[in-house]
Amino acid sequence: MSNGIAIDIHQRTAFAGGCAFGEAGSYERLVGRARFAVDPDAPAQAGIVDLDKAPRNRDGLIEFAADLCILKPADPARTNGRLFFDYGNRGNKRAVQYFCDAPGCNDPMTLEHAGNGYLFRRGYTVVWGAWQGDLLRGDGRMVMDLPVATDGAAPLTGPVRTEFIVAQEGQTTLPLSGWVSTRSHPTVSRDPSKARLTRRRYPEDERVEIAPDAWQFARLETGLGLDFQGGEQAIVESDAHIYMPGGFEPGWIYELVYEARDPLVLGLGYVAVRDLVSFLKHEDCDSEGRANPVAGAGPMEKAYAFGRSQTGRLIRDAIYRGFNADAIGRKVFDGVLTHVAGCGRMWMNHRFANVVVPAGQQYEDHDNAADSFPFSYAACTDHLTGKTDAICKRSESDPLIFHTQSATEYWQRRGSLVHTDTRGNDLEQPAGVRVYFWSSAPHVADPNQGAPVRGICQNLSNVVQTSMLFRALLDAMDRWASDGIAPPPSRIPSRSDGSLVGMEEWRKQFPSVPGIAIPREPSALPLYDFGPEAEDGIQSTLPPEVVDPDGYTVLVPAVDADGNDVAGVRVPMVAAPLATCTGWNLRGRGHGVGAMHEFTGSTIPLPETESMRAATGDPRPSIEQRYGDAEGYVATIVEAAQRLVADGLMLEEDIARVEERARTWSRPLHDVRL
Repeated sequence: MSNGIAIDIHQRTAFAGGCAFGEAGSYERLVGRARFAVDPDAPAQAGIVDLDKAPRNRDGLIEFAADLCILKPADPARTNGRLFFDYGNRGNKRAVQYFCDAPGCNDPMTLEHAGNGYLFRRGYTVVWGAWQGDLLRGDGRMVMDLPVATDGAAPLTGPVRTEFIVAQEGQTTLPLSGWVSTRSHPTVSRDPSKARLTRRRYPEDERVEIAPDAWQFARLETGLGLDFQGGEQAIVESDAHIYMPGGFEPGWIYELVYEARDPLVLGLGYVAVRDLVSFLKHEDCDSEGRANPVAGAGPMEKAYAFGRSQTGRLIRDAIYRGFNADAIGRKVFDGVLTHVAGCGRMWMNHRFANVVVPAGQQYEDHDNAADSFPFSYAACTDHLTGKTDAICKRSESDPLIFHTQSATEYWQRRGSLVHTDTRGNDLEQPAGVRVYFWSSAPHVADPNQGAPVRGICQNLSNVVQTSMLFRALLDAMDRWASDGIAPPPSRIPSRSDGSLVGMEEWRKQFPSVPGIAIPREPSALPLYDFGPEAEDGIQSTLPPEVVDPDGYTVLVPAVDADGNDVAGVRVPMVAAPLATCTGWNLRGRGHGVGAMHEFTGSTIPLPETESMRAATGDPRPSIEQRYGDAEGYVATIVEAAQRLVADGLMLEEDIARVEERARTWSRPLHDVRL
């Protein structure tokens, strides 16, 4: 390889107490760091913003480092020869949780952390490597050490915009990044008059400026006093915090625009994943002569990647920017599974980027630049700019792609643009791409979720569980990449069959359930102008200027008489519903009432009996009428599961799992009393 990588393994332990996972046997856990050295002038690093402004070592190379964790068969001969890379999410390990129904954990060690063991029974070598350079240590997050870009001997400076929304009274101090987990870009000046703090109730409202004497660049510290004085407080000047003595009012959108310094070269995150996976897949020894830690029975035959939400966007962006070819042109990932990314890509390869910020939604981070053309894997022309582009445009290095999205992506993340052109017309995807819509499912579907909650929303949270689809699709991806066996065809709503509709048509379809308010529209996507250098990774117009408020056409899935989505892949609990489950949930009073809330979906229970239905005026058939009793419900669930197995979208082993849960009316997700 033209780039150098050294692997330092600090810890080797048995995973899951040495438990054997079928033919793969027991697993070993490796923890360490990967150290990188790259040539900033090489074509492989072309396009990394500010790489030319990073410090070089004596050999003229740029150095950086990333956390590393590997779970692999203890006997190399028992691996399946496949590397499974989990991009994680904001430094958190996620794949074992979603593929194995395991509890969420950043330090997987025990048998409990293996969940149902799916990945391990298959013999995968599971790898986590840090890629997000602005994370701070804590809670076991995977972090990186990245160089700071400078303007020669002087610091680089520029404008930064941050939004803050708090959910409870009493918060007076927030990091400038908006997130405790995330490094803040330090302010050049602590003088509030040289920055602008505003607030507004809704994203479209006029920004109202908050006087400079009402806030500070500072933080509040508390502790115990001496001499029986009780608790003490101190206001400490800070170039990384904002302090509001009167507190931030819950539900309001606060926006700070200030002059910052010392940007990190965040685009090196693409290089870290590319070079790490390429090394583990192809090489025998690192740059210091130490053996590849996953080698032993020959090189890895295939490498797959999984990313959800934030990291799903990262995968899409890495493909678009050409980072699925390594420094000498070899394909890195043979297949990728990008989940709940919506139409976005990663807004990371930019000066003063904040990588942890979620992509834009209707209320939160609405003006985020993450959703920028091209939106689809297929080529199309942007009708607003005239530009033609696609995410997939390098046939020699593009991986096979599964793009999966929930109902929430259509409402909050402009998911229809993944498979339509910019005017909303159906768009055929490349042969190496499948798009699967998970009907009525939420953005976050914890496989171990308990009873639903409301929080600051009007409805209970969406309880649809979908982890069985992950397992079936990874098996399908491996067959596709290894043996050329085509996976199930895409399952998406479309304009051609009427299952992808505009808001006017959707309103006619959704049942008039007593007491339930509905969204006014899905999250819109205007055309923005972030400044003349935005294409080069430097934003200067903050907040961005709205060039075309009508922007791009965003459509939503059609629904049936229950309000559940018609098209897509219906997991058993959607095919045999106990509730209307939606990809949206509305904020309650005092928190931006009426606007959709983050990535939260809704569970709207069906009437249990015919008498309850009559008393409430609910138009939806009752649970009693649908299933008769608990056994009737279980039988319907099993039938739905068997159909998914026949279609290659669920594994046989998962039928027993969904049947067992159904025997108690899927409690605690539902509370049915017949």
